[in-house]
Parts: sequence; structure tokens; C-alpha cells
Amino acid sequence: MAPVCAVSVDLDPLPCYYRIHALGPPPPALRGLILRACAPRFADVFAARGIRATFFVVGEDLDADPAARAVLAELAAAGHELANHSYAHDYALARRPPDVIAADVQRAHDRIGEVAGAEGVVGFRAPGYDVSPALVDVLSRLAYRYDSSVFPAPGYYAAKAVVMAVLAVTGRRSGAVLTDPRALIAPADPYRPDPAAPWRRGAADLVELPVGVTRLARTPAIGTNLLLAPRWLRAAWLRSVLRRPLFNFELHGIDLVDAAADGVPPELVARQPDLRATGARKRRALEEVLDAVAARGVAFRRLRDVAVDL
Repeated sequence: MAPVCAVSVDLDPLPCYYRIHALGPPPPALRGLILRACAPRFADVFAARGIRATFFVVGEDLDADPAARAVLAELAAAGHELANHSYAHDYALARRPPDVIAADVQRAHDRIGEVAGAEGVVGFRAPGYDVSPALVDVLSRLAYRYDSSVFPAPGYYAAKAVVMAVLAVTGRRSGAVLTDPRALIAPADPYRPDPAAPWRRGAADLVELPVGVTRLARTPAIGTNLLLAPRWLRAAWLRSVLRRPLFNFELHGIDLVDAAADGVPPELVARQPDLRATGARKRRALEEVLDAVAARGVAFRRLRDVAVDL
């Protein structure tokens, strides 16, 4: 396949970050911040460049926030893909019993499908990048075209483990989980997984579209890194990841939060480094990344379209 870039945005609501950092529930008024404020910001950046992206939606948000349906329907009408990011954003979803996994994924599928338009929902990304045979089986039964949960980045895994260990030492338990370490050596380019071991190549009905990492070192090439890195380092990472057939550029809704303007409490800002950068700075960095990719002649595709071509 010719080199392409698939831009995706995980619309994790702020309560997810409160759970990661063991902070308890956030102020209720901030529940819908990511969908109401950040999704339109991403849409504006993409529209200015003619990019159609993939938005991974947490199904519960459609029930919790009355404004969610209109925001998501507008994204779909603009040609963006709406994909499944689970219903409750349970970080341990892939490890639950098969019936629990199936119920959660199906519930999200139904909710998101109500606003996804005629194209429907055909892709999934697990909370916390965790994947399992039971999860792949559920997706196959739903006739999904792809999963995009594998994130083969050892450095990210190590950093996450350190944060979780520090929280444990201080008597606080993170809501996050460590992914199956076998996924760290999974193929970093698109592949058809083994249903019994989805971190290996096989013959599953769907394809796996791993989240972007650089060549050799497998440094994460996601929004958290690229938007905060100095320009010289960002350029080096881009040169590396763009040597892959697919740059699966994953962003999160929080990447375009402006903590001061959006009223994010200091308790979360103190623990979430990306919130210390202004929204304007992060938006400029995102625009620079997208423009740099386009300048290299790389085409932008939605994940569903990439999956169809494989």
C-alpha cells in the first residue's frame, strides 16, 4: 500500500483521567467538555485541510450528555468516521468475561450507530490499548472491519508502569491497567491477527491497525508526544514514522483542552503534563504536524478506508 496517514481522536471524557490519577469524580460540569468543546476544535483543524478523520466515541457519553448526539452527528455529516471506543471506557474491558465484553461493545455499537449515518460502525479501539482473544471474537461477530488497539511501544508501557507504581506506593490505586506485554512485540504495521493471540499475525476476519510508533525504537508517535515535543524532535519522529506504510496518528480529545480557559481544576493539571501547555500552543503543533505530513505527499485516509484496502 502507498504510504498513508490515518488521523484518529479518542474522545475520552475527563472522568477517565480522574480515574487514571486516582482523583475521584470530577466536577459534573466538566463531564461533557471533550465532546462539546474539543471535538469541534479538531473538526475545524481538519476542515481547513480537507482531512476526514476517525473519532473513537465512548458510548456512555451519548447517554450522559444531551449535547453529544448533535456534536457527533455533525462530525458524521462532515464525512468523519465514528468508531467504537467501548461503552463505559472500562480499562480492564479486554480481561472481562466474554459476555461482559460483548454486552459493553454491543451497547456502544448501538448508541454510536444511531448517529454514525449510513456507513455504520465498523472499527474499535480498546480503552488502554488492551486486546484479548475474547475481545477480537466479539468484534468479529459484529463483522467489524478493523481493530486499532495494539500499541507496540515499550517506552510508553514502562512510563505507565512507573506512574501506576508510584500511585500504589502512596496508597492510591490508578484506574488504568497495564496491557498484555506480548502486545509490545506485535507487528507495528497493519496485519491480520491470530484470533487466539491477536498480538501475532494470523487469519482473523478483521485487520489490526496498530497505533503509530517510530521505526526501530518504537517511540510513540501520538498526540501526547508530538504536540509537546520540541520542533527538532518532532521532525525526527515524523521522518521515522512516515517510513511506515501507515502512520496511524492517534490523538485524544484532551490534546486540545486549554486548562485555564476550559476551567480544568488544578488537581488534574498538576498530574496531567499536557494540560500545562496552552490550547493555542497545542493547536499550532497539531497544525504543523498535519502540514508536515501533507508536505511529504502522504494521503490522509480514515481508518475504515485503510482497512478496506488491506
